[in-house]
Amino acid sequence: MAKKSSKPKTEELDSFSLLTDFDIHLFKSGKHFKLYEKLGAHPATFKKQSGTYFAVWAPNARSVSVIGNFNHWNSNDHKLTPRWDESGIWEGFFPGIAKGEAYKYAINSNTGEYLEKADPFAFYAEVAPRTASIVWDHTYTWRDSVWLNDRKKNASKPKPYSVYEVHAGSWRRKHDDGNRSLSYKELAHELVNYVKENGFTHVEFLPIMEHPFFGSWGYQLTGYFAPTSRFGEPQDFMELVNALHEAEIGVILDWVPSHFPGDAHGLYKFDGTHLYEHADPRKGFHPDWSSYIYNYGRAEVRSFLISNALFWLEVFHADGLRVDAVASMLYLDYSRKEGEWIPNEYGGNENIEAINFLKEFNEVVYGNFPDAITIAEESTAWPGVSKPTYLGGLGFGQKWMMGWMHDTLHYFKSDPVHRKYHQDEITFSIVYAFTENFMLPLSHDEVVHGKGSLMGRMPGDEWRRFANLRLMYTYMFTHPGSKLLFMGGEFGQTAEWNHDGSLDWHLLDYAPHQGMLTLIRELNQLYKTESACFQFQFDNRGFEWVDYSDRENSVIVFMRKTDNKHESILIICNFTPEVREHYRIGVPLRGTYKEIFSSDNMKYGGSGLLNMGLLYTSPVKYHNRDYSVSITLPPLGATILKLVEEKAEFDLE
Repeated sequence: MAKKSSKPKTEELDSFSLLTDFDIHLFKSGKHFKLYEKLGAHPATFKKQSGTYFAVWAPNARSVSVIGNFNHWNSNDHKLTPRWDESGIWEGFFPGIAKGEAYKYAINSNTGEYLEKADPFAFYAEVAPRTASIVWDHTYTWRDSVWLNDRKKNASKPKPYSVYEVHAGSWRRKHDDGNRSLSYKELAHELVNYVKENGFTHVEFLPIMEHPFFGSWGYQLTGYFAPTSRFGEPQDFMELVNALHEAEIGVILDWVPSHFPGDAHGLYKFDGTHLYEHADPRKGFHPDWSSYIYNYGRAEVRSFLISNALFWLEVFHADGLRVDAVASMLYLDYSRKEGEWIPNEYGGNENIEAINFLKEFNEVVYGNFPDAITIAEESTAWPGVSKPTYLGGLGFGQKWMMGWMHDTLHYFKSDPVHRKYHQDEITFSIVYAFTENFMLPLSHDEVVHGKGSLMGRMPGDEWRRFANLRLMYTYMFTHPGSKLLFMGGEFGQTAEWNHDGSLDWHLLDYAPHQGMLTLIRELNQLYKTESACFQFQFDNRGFEWVDYSDRENSVIVFMRKTDNKHESILIICNFTPEVREHYRIGVPLRGTYKEIFSSDNMKYGGSGLLNMGLLYTSPVKYHNRDYSVSITLPPLGATILKLVEEKAEFDLE
């Protein structure tokens, strides 16, 4: 390692630095959560000279230089100086290097290697396959203050989350221009209008951070503080976020603290040693993705990761982070055979360092942004994922309900004639529905790798496939929990998702697909306007079974409730193609009911078998209730009833 410079006296300062002694203390203790303001490349003026200040953590380097077009990529010029404080940070200010310059760090390691690395803190990067970082800033005039103020004001109130999951590079393409992806600016118009028109409350972007391999969908990233340059400049992505906020649509970003790729310009062996990752492959290599696992026990790595989380919330105004692959972080033996992992200090398979990191991540995020949301993609029965850390939980705001997703898709895949033997699959989720703050995901993972589309998983002829999918969506939107639907599912995409192409927008030329989109639009409206659907979406006070045991008819009946008994709704799902006339349902209150929604409506592509007019209660006891109504259940359909008027003095037959 190079000899450290001596500590300068205040009166001898002849070099520029953004770092203070307190910054270094926080960094080395794992508590610096705004490192992006200090490390990386920052345009600045020093002694009346404009240039750029560079700072990079490379404690095991013999020398570090900044290379770029400005010095013909020559590592002999623009050498950085190691700080005197043994932080491992190298820094330097160079006049004449301006915003827009491409650069890398040339690192001579104490292991004898010469490396050229992109800047982990770069705000912008060259368009892949080029890999250099670009000096940049975040000058931008935001216009979303109304949204942010409302978000803060309503932070503690129950709210609907209907999330449209989007891969920016393949949502829609310009086929008359080389099959190219839309730019951020184009998405700010086309995507925003589409999401607004169809009623989603949030957009969730698959990782937008810079990544070298497009086919990784962003989950193998190398530019942690840079929106991918494939679609435009960082300010263009800001414009997209701003446009979504102006349209009253929240923005959730996928965030990947679980692993990183081994690309030569990336974090792997950054200074010639295992700096960000564990050296032992039993802890530092991920067998599923051939990638590398962060060393969560290293203070500087925790500062890096949590700073990155806050960066997207602070600088890009994101409303939430969906954390990828949490299960792989929690377990030391995740996807590993015996002998391929190292037990923790107590002999268990829990990754204590990762657990502590996730708790701290959530505490810091909610401490700084109490009106934001963190969501865990976690597929195991780990307890308390969405419980506060002070109660022993991991501290996430919500957790993906993977069990519901698997059971529901398996159930709907079966032929309706056999569904009476699988009634438990469609009702079991309620047994544990309120153990976490669950989000119901029908995500990108369910329409790739040979799984086909959601439509392709539905049985029967074309009419039955569409009817099944309409029924499944209605069941999803009325089931407790928030909602997430991957792009294309809203209009019944028939092909598996292809990240190199566009969604099959031509399908909307056909009535059944138009009907499916109309269904989703009106389910979103129902979900947002009927408080019974979201007031207690994570609380058993918001749900009550009416009948889960009619296996013979494959029918379930349940209520969604609020603290106002008159706002409750009744949901009846008929999972067979048989029309069931005079089907009696016990109701909570005497009075007049009305069908407010049916997935069999002709405008959605259904047969139009509706319960028209008003439905009057009868004093016939049913489902352990004193009053009931008789309705017709449409084939492969869901019906939703709501009390219109309560009658306290007499019954209407």
